[in-house]
Amino acid sequence: MGTHAAALGIAAFAYMFARRQRANAHFTMGTGKFGDLAAFSSAIILGMIALFIAYESLLRLAQPVPIHFREAIPIAMLGLTVNLVSAWLLRDDHDHDHPGDDHDADHDDHAHHRQDHNLRAAYIHVLADAFTSVLAIGGLTAAYYFDWLWIDPLVGIIGAAVILSWAYGLLRSAGAVLLDTLPNSRLPRLIRERVEVGGDKLTDLHLWRVGPGHTAVILSVVSESPQPPAVYKDRLSGIEGLSHVTVEVQACEFHRDL
Repeated sequence: MGTHAAALGIAAFAYMFARRQRANAHFTMGTGKFGDLAAFSSAIILGMIALFIAYESLLRLAQPVPIHFREAIPIAMLGLTVNLVSAWLLRDDHDHDHPGDDHDADHDDHAHHRQDHNLRAAYIHVLADAFTSVLAIGGLTAAYYFDWLWIDPLVGIIGAAVILSWAYGLLRSAGAVLLDTLPNSRLPRLIRERVEVGGDKLTDLHLWRVGPGHTAVILSVVSESPQPPAVYKDRLSGIEGLSHVTVEVQACEFHRDL
């Protein structure tokens, strides 16, 4: 619980810092990635928690210890209630993906582009607590009624494996933003269709996410009849999420001699 509280503190600090520093000229592309950095850190913490749970569970399998069922079960139920309320408060109405999902479809590209990884990290931490509480209640109840003391550490190992997969998914998605990978596989095709009109040719394109729902764009256009950059920017209007659009236009005289 202490490590989860620390993770929630990281999420809160990231929001506060990003908000206070958004006008700081030192951050030339804004502070939108602070949330992704916080989410990446939270994913590492979550993975460490999962490994620790697995280690403790293996120790309990090798060396069983007495379980105080009358105290443990009510505490687990109380923890489940608190975590369910917290998960409801942290829910994101725009994100319906499961914590460990790794989709490749166009629709999921759009969802991941808009996703707030910092909020998702806090949500996964709370959800992980709720999940382990459910497993604990089930394992403790079975151990109490059937005297299966081995089932308590077994559900701990199962829970650790699931939480580790969630942490890995969060690590990948947040890390992809920090490494400036392509945020949406549809965008290059859509931008090319909008820009390449008449004799205009898109020769260079760079896309990267600078915050939830915001993508920076740098593109280069070569044309026999070049237009002002504002014309090409107007062609891109209506594409959701484009920010910091930079257009370079070059004349292409040599095509006439080919």
